[in-house]
Amino acid sequence: MVNGIGGVILECPDPGSGPRMVAARPAPVLRPYVAGYAGLRVDAARPLRGRAVATCRVTLFLDFAASVRLVAAEDRPLRVQASHVTGLHDRPVLFEQRSHHRGMAVELTPTGAYALFGVPMRELSNTTVDLADLLGSRAEPLTERLRAAPDWATRFELLDRLLPAWLCAGPEPAPTVLRAWRLLRRTGGAVSVATMAEETGVTRRCLEMRFAEQIGLPPKTIARLLRFERAARLLTASASPAPAQVAAVCGYADQAHLSREFRRLAGRTPTGLRAEHAAAITLRRSHGASDL
Repeated sequence: MVNGIGGVILECPDPGSGPRMVAARPAPVLRPYVAGYAGLRVDAARPLRGRAVATCRVTLFLDFAASVRLVAAEDRPLRVQASHVTGLHDRPVLFEQRSHHRGMAVELTPTGAYALFGVPMRELSNTTVDLADLLGSRAEPLTERLRAAPDWATRFELLDRLLPAWLCAGPEPAPTVLRAWRLLRRTGGAVSVATMAEETGVTRRCLEMRFAEQIGLPPKTIARLLRFERAARLLTASASPAPAQVAAVCGYADQAHLSREFRRLAGRTPTGLRAEHAAAITLRRSHGASDL
């Protein structure tokens, strides 16, 4: 199931009791930093397994049941508290979580994560860490307040109130990094590192070093991820074009190039990812969000 937060694809062992989700957009003031919220609930007979596709987003997950998640990246299993942060990653990440859990996900832009956590973003890339290691003493009270709230709308409103002050108190990327990041976003990754360096007035090496510190991955990798995200959006749209058309629009050499990138970044072919997305939409409509 593609839940829309962190590009997660869930393998639902019990379709009748699968994952349920309710999503919301953050307040306008937060949108440069926060891409979305979601409330999540799983009630299944067996542990939930899933895969997160490569993404330019940082996902913060607040678990209401104090469970544990097992994460595997490049055959390196990690055992982390289910309240965790997953940084930018340029490969699929596998995970397994307890069969019954309830919590919230906050999807952050790289600039939002840099401001909120105040750590070099390269330390979060391609890994998952416990939330308390980043938010310190703020982590447990935040989780408790969200858990105690009477409904999801109240929880989303609470985040809208708390996050602006926390973000304003944190660091902001250098102006050159912000300009390059916005250029990448505006072009969907269809811009060279040399052009970005020229546009921002710094050397290519300087831009790469600042991206590692303040975004988390090199600008060339970010461009690759943004092209993939654009292609995935087009392929999973209600009236999606053929893969060959998507390849041409998004700047891939051909459909074979598109397919290779999807296997590397999503662990699936373009048609395979589209089929999973369609199945997820059907499952979500059958469940609804009223019983979250």
